[in-house]
Amino acid sequence: MAPDDLAAIWLTLKLATVVTLLLLLLGTPLAWWLARTRSRLKPAIGAVVALPLVLPPTVLGFYLLLAMGPQGWVGRMTQSLGLGLLPFTFGGLVVASVFYSLPFMVQPLQNAFEAIGEHPLEAAASLRASPWDTFWSVVVPLARPGFLSGAVLAFAHTVGEFGVILMIGGNIPEKTRVVSVQIYDRVEAMEYGEAHVLAACMMFFSFLVLLTLYTLNRRQSGKGRAARN
Repeated sequence: MAPDDLAAIWLTLKLATVVTLLLLLLGTPLAWWLARTRSRLKPAIGAVVALPLVLPPTVLGFYLLLAMGPQGWVGRMTQSLGLGLLPFTFGGLVVASVFYSLPFMVQPLQNAFEAIGEHPLEAAASLRASPWDTFWSVVVPLARPGFLSGAVLAFAHTVGEFGVILMIGGNIPEKTRVVSVQIYDRVEAMEYGEAHVLAACMMFFSFLVLLTLYTLNRRQSGKGRAARN
């Protein structure tokens, strides 16, 4: 591979890692709230979280670009804090990717939290465990498949992003040019051999992600059946 291909791969992995860690921090309390709340706002909040699943990436990228631009409220805030503007920077890619990959973290976690039910929580409460202790000692171990699925899906989805990345980050070598944009550049330049190598790597990575998910789900299903028997 050429040095610019390797740089794009490294930047993509760096972006996906940072975004996945941020989504674990932000998505966990949001998913817990969605799983436990009876608020009338739950359908609306859930719809907002799931919006990137149906919204064209360029639409989300366009509005994020306006919000983070010089006249946007996010742009004015970052400038007042001395952080400059986020578009066409790695930080801008992180923010956009967090929004775009949010449902891939929140929905598996929400499903895992809802599957726990009330009995384990009531048992922990009867033993005078605090809500914090209950969450870490009971909820997190029981929801481990959701955490694994969410992390894998969020990481993989960030790796495969294109539209949002191009709208927010543009195409700056070693700063915002990720693998998907690099493949696009190779095709535009009619460098099909180089594009094929990168595309094949992406296909193999996607296969490994799906294989990992199916294997984890099969193991968890087997453990669940064994516990019931």
